Amino acid sequence: MVEKTVEIRNKAGIHCRPSSVIMAEIDKFPGTEFKLISDNGTAGMHSILELLSLGLQQGDRAILQASGNDEENACTVIAALLETEFDFPQNQ
Repeated sequence: MVEKTVEIRNKAGIHCRPSSVIMAEIDKFPGTEFKLISDNGTAGMHSILELLSLGLQQGDRAILQASGNDEENACTVIAALLETEFDFPQNQ
């Protein structure tokens, strides 16, 4: 198992649009289990509803855990997405 501490940087937190981007990337790591632990609870990262239930806001910190196939790379990729400052809608 690999762990990384992440800080949410998106101004609106982790809402539906960033969550869907994160979930799409998680699907690229079959055989890897992800868990996110915050002050608001723990979420399995294969459910968008569980991720949203954490109510992560800008500045919140959480621990991302990954275990399974390619866990080091998987954890790095998903941690980077959690720390991305998404811009929705995209500026034209």
